Amino acid sequence: MAVGVLALQGSFNEHIAALRRLGVKGVEIRKPEQLQSVTSLIIPGGESTTMAKLAEYHNLFPALREFVKMGKPVWGTCAGLIFLANKATGQKTGGQELVGGLDCLVHRNFFGSQIQSFEAELQVPAIAAKEGGPPTFRGVFIRAPAILEVGPEVEVLADFPVQSNKVADPNYALESQEEDNTGTARKVIVAVKQGNLLATAFHPELTADTRWHSYFLKMVCEVGEGTSSSMCAPGEELSFYQTPKIDLPIYQ
Repeated sequence: MAVGVLALQGSFNEHIAALRRLGVKGVEIRKPEQLQSVTSLIIPGGESTTMAKLAEYHNLFPALREFVKMGKPVWGTCAGLIFLANKATGQKTGGQELVGGLDCLVHRNFFGSQIQSFEAELQVPAIAAKEGGPPTFRGVFIRAPAILEVGPEVEVLADFPVQSNKVADPNYALESQEEDNTGTARKVIVAVKQGNLLATAFHPELTADTRWHSYFLKMVCEVGEGTSSSMCAPGEELSFYQTPKIDLPIYQ
């Protein structure tokens, strides 16, 4: 199995290292024709405007849209989530081009600036059920987006409680983040799955926990079933939760 990783900017090396710990090769993708050599793709976190400009310069958007439309598995983390969204708000003047395919509205800079980055324990029952390990995952949020709305076919995999005074966008805070009568803060969505698409607002590649990568690889295997060339060897088991060998500086 070889997984493409969009290598324009951002944390593509960390994704490749995480795949390597699972025994899978990550292939750097920078040009449209390189997408023909892979059957799945990870769009990493980074600076979404810069990534969009580089993708436009290399004429990648038509190829990326076609890749998604063909039903090939694609996982977007942080900036990659923004790329995959059908609609985005909180953008700079003029906005940025999107790949689309994921039926959601994402707020591009929901959690604020770089200095407002944080880590938090997320409840991930769907991931724990399929991959084992603890019921929580340590989410690393770096200048992170959030999903405000999802369509009926989108499965929510993780959400995060947000107090109105912690939200970067004051307009959204006033409209949607008021506490209910019990004093419980409203939640925003930070991880979703829709068909062949997976998206996380946080950075699993910056942790030692490879369960999200294993979960994505299972999506790749499921899509590969029934094709002339199976992407997973018969009987291959990708569900394992263990302390991996660390070969890059990552958050523990």
